[in-house]
Amino acid sequence: MNKKVMFISLGCDKNLVDSEQMLGLLAEGGYTFTDDERKADAVVINTCCFINDAKQESIDTILEMAELRKNGDIEALIVAGCLAERYREEIQKEIEEVDAVIGTMAIDEIVRTLQDVLSGKRENHYQSLDRKPLAGLRRVVTTGGHFAYLKIAEGCDKHCTYCIIPRIRGGFRSVPMDSLLKEARELAAGGVKELILVAQETTLYGMDLYGRKALPELLHRLCEIDDLYWIRILYCYPEEIDEELIQVIKEEKKICHYLDLPVQHASDRILKRMGRRTNREELTRIVDHLREEIPDICLRTTLITGFPGETQEDHETMMDFVAEMAFDRLGVFLYSQEEDTPAAVMDGQIPEKVKEERYGELMALQQEIAFEAAADMKNQVVTAMIEGRVSDEDAYVARTYKDAPNVDGFLFVNTDRDFMTGDFVHVRITGSHEYDLIGELEDEFTE
Repeated sequence: MNKKVMFISLGCDKNLVDSEQMLGLLAEGGYTFTDDERKADAVVINTCCFINDAKQESIDTILEMAELRKNGDIEALIVAGCLAERYREEIQKEIEEVDAVIGTMAIDEIVRTLQDVLSGKRENHYQSLDRKPLAGLRRVVTTGGHFAYLKIAEGCDKHCTYCIIPRIRGGFRSVPMDSLLKEARELAAGGVKELILVAQETTLYGMDLYGRKALPELLHRLCEIDDLYWIRILYCYPEEIDEELIQVIKEEKKICHYLDLPVQHASDRILKRMGRRTNREELTRIVDHLREEIPDICLRTTLITGFPGETQEDHETMMDFVAEMAFDRLGVFLYSQEEDTPAAVMDGQIPEKVKEERYGELMALQQEIAFEAAADMKNQVVTAMIEGRVSDEDAYVARTYKDAPNVDGFLFVNTDRDFMTGDFVHVRITGSHEYDLIGELEDEFTE
């Protein structure tokens, strides 16, 4: 057997880890891979359905690949992931070219499923959403090899009123620490220098297994892995950030002074309707304390605009909050009315035009803050990781500790020296262009 698989991974970095695990299982099963549908025998799509745009992207991708299946250009089409979990019956009923569907907790069935389809069987695979997180699976890292994501938990118990995740991923379940450390050591041995911890919520890691927040301990132990240089933490719910975690970030040299803390809103009334567990005063206190303890910390957050019942006053409250907090990085989502969520049937649904206007105002304000912060970096010397060479120029694309991959900006380094992706360099910032920095090589990185 030498069947070639084209694998399409959509959605978030947590979904990407699932994709890499399925790729690992397929590789062990003797399959090879291609990114050219003309050479593929089978296509696997790992889908997302978190918001309407993600759902539409998944559907469009399935329909595109279904045409290949319909025309006989491929032998098998398998749909996995969040959309597959949420709309398991509708997918195969509406798109008959889909040969099999795999739910979020059954990705370890990918090899058997593909074998069944190629032999003429049509079988779907699902597992209980209470199933323990899959651990110890071989992964094919698709991020270039110099950085990788480490998914430390599955599911969520928060049940925010706008969010579908608990219905398609189940409750919060931590991955055992020994399994995570083994996986991290293997990733580091394979060349990974930056490890990015992800989960629906990283701050509650260990509560279900150990009866305590074990993220600080996990971080300490990850820092003992020699080949890792950067450890980055994403998706920390503000109300769960405690003093122990702050001190670990402050004291451990390998941990990037960077936190992603999704606040979602700043109006106490809207936060309550969202089912969030903070208010504006508490959010301000948490941000101020983080900056007091770790003055150079880079804080990233996300907001939702146009939530049901949001008034102009609520919007102005959020604008004031953004101006006051001056987050280093900030993203805004338009509220997406997701079926089977409490918010979907709330009164006061906001017209799309109003959502878009409020989105524009928030992003314009954040743009001013971010552009000014980038300009203030001039003449500073920073450590940066090389991401790749700029085509036909004596320059490289790099990232600082303030820049998570795929969501933040870049640092463009002018130099005629030769470097490899994943190398670290010291760069003097000479200017900025919008969200991105420009600099010159100060010297090679040594430690």
